[in-house]
Amino acid sequence: MSAAPYKTLMQRADDEFIVNKSRFIGYGAPVQTEEEALAFLAEIRKKHQDATHNCYAYIIGTNMGIMRYSDDGEPGGTAGMPIIEVMKARGVTNAAVVVTRYFGGILLGAGGLVRAYTQGAVVALNAAQVGVMHPTQRVLVDVTYPMLGKVEHFLKSEPVIVEDKSFMDTITLTIVVKTADAEGFASRLITQTDGRCEPIPMEEFYMAWPEEENA
Repeated sequence: MSAAPYKTLMQRADDEFIVNKSRFIGYGAPVQTEEEALAFLAEIRKKHQDATHNCYAYIIGTNMGIMRYSDDGEPGGTAGMPIIEVMKARGVTNAAVVVTRYFGGILLGAGGLVRAYTQGAVVALNAAQVGVMHPTQRVLVDVTYPMLGKVEHFLKSEPVIVEDKSFMDTITLTIVVKTADAEGFASRLITQTDGRCEPIPMEEFYMAWPEEENA
């Protein structure tokens, strides 16, 4: 797994706001393919069949090779383009955003629409949280009961996520760590426990880590 890290969304989420009585709902989701993006769009359209507009944009590929957007009946350039520009500015890919509008009876004008759909994309990305995809390794660590407190205290300051704890004769911790950090983490853990705990490497995969951890 030597590909460069790339930004995407951590989860599906949404947020909403009101502009001059028009209700805007911004939805964001991580997607791996164009088919997934279109399925996400279809789901939101079905959920909001009574909405005035369901405008969208999606970007697919680690090289951002596929970019699509739609104004869905809003004046040209006032909805889909602002959404995708926000996505490009944040650098996210393998992501889809839908901004749903319920018209409130007051015309916003072209400039108002651009601002509203820009805000819709921003709240969608913030709700879904931008993360950075990194090659990640899952490891198992066997810990004796007397060592557990010391190991857990050590792990709080390490760049890892404890996924699971299994309590048997010993405690088995399932931990994920960025592949780039795995060797250093293993060395520090072995040192900290005087060689009594050593990570056992399991599978390697890609996972989104919070953006702020990679600033």
